[in-house]
Amino acid sequence: MADESKLQTFLTQNKLNTKRLLAVSHTLETHRQEDRTLKLERRRNKKAEGGEKKEVAKPRSGRAVTTRALEAALTGGTISGPTKQRILRAVNYLLEQKKKDKVELKTLF
Repeated sequence: MADESKLQTFLTQNKLNTKRLLAVSHTLETHRQEDRTLKLERRRNKKAEGGEKKEVAKPRSGRAVTTRALEAALTGGTISGPTKQRILRAVNYLLEQKKKDKVELKTLF
């Protein structure tokens, strides 16, 4: 098929289910308690004007891959960079579950 995207062919070759991909993305990207405390620390660091500013780790995005974004990626439509990263994280997690090597963004898009 000429209209298949690189992501679609990769998912079919590795036998990865799109519904499972969406569920994994939701699990990975959902905010947890430690993410909320990180966001609180970042806010407090912004308010502290002249004091020393500590580097705080980045929290999870809180935004999972949506079905609409995944459909756009599978058909070869345009999607944003952060959405591509979320899809990549979910795919790598599923590959890790199957004891396969992780992939890079270039292989999927």
